[in-house]
Amino acid sequence: MKDTIDFDKKEFKDLLDSIHFIYGYDFTDYSEASLRRRVEHFMISRKIDDLTFLGRTLAKDERFFAEFVLEMSVTVTTMFRDPAFYKSIRDHVVQRLATYPFIKIWVAGCATGQEVYSLAILLEEEGFLSRSIIYATDINQKSLQIAKEGVYSIDNLKEYTLNYQKAGGTKSFSEYYKAKYNHVMFDKSLKQNIVFSPHNLAVDQSFNEFQLIICRNVLIYFKQSLQNKVFDLFYESLCPFGFLGLGNKESLLFSDKKKHFDEIDKKEKIFMKKKYIS
Repeated sequence: MKDTIDFDKKEFKDLLDSIHFIYGYDFTDYSEASLRRRVEHFMISRKIDDLTFLGRTLAKDERFFAEFVLEMSVTVTTMFRDPAFYKSIRDHVVQRLATYPFIKIWVAGCATGQEVYSLAILLEEEGFLSRSIIYATDINQKSLQIAKEGVYSIDNLKEYTLNYQKAGGTKSFSEYYKAKYNHVMFDKSLKQNIVFSPHNLAVDQSFNEFQLIICRNVLIYFKQSLQNKVFDLFYESLCPFGFLGLGNKESLLFSDKKKHFDEIDKKEKIFMKKKYIS
């Protein structure tokens, strides 16, 4: 088996079109270089060197396809990832959210859920979790299951704790989890206001109106055309003066919706939807 695989451009497009037709997963507007790397890694790990064979196997074996989607999805995350972002949410967003009688939040591309629990902890400390609901969505069903369970390796606990402190945490981080064997389980009270659900940003529609949408380190894997489609989706899903939080390598700068948002924190990529466009 070779360490690299040469993809025929037409065969690669046919593979993506077939996946879209059979399963409804549209990868055609993902960054091609990133997608090719992931497909190549998937094929090498399973000793497959032919795209046509891969396509046939994906078409007839749903379990194999689930493994493929897992490989294509980006699941790198951690508690309070980029702590300065959460500190900015505390400083610039939370008090404005407090003016709403009920707060609806969407964490899109939630991966294995650490950043969802981070947000729940932040809202609990600010006194708003009980009147909030967080919709945590991802394309990856296996990642969603891990997120629902809220059980993570204890090996990362030191990083989690340090991030929590840098993000402006007001308590001892140990109050939010129980350690058992080699894992930590986050408190069930944090889950009571979280709804975990599958959602595909490439093809699915808006499903509610939100005061805050967080989608971090997902759009960097999309082409500009798909980024614009997702920004349209977020714009439609935000109430007037609702907030949008992006990853530190993502931007509205080249988006069709740039003029529809005010910049709240340029460095931490937090924006607010305008009520009117002049």
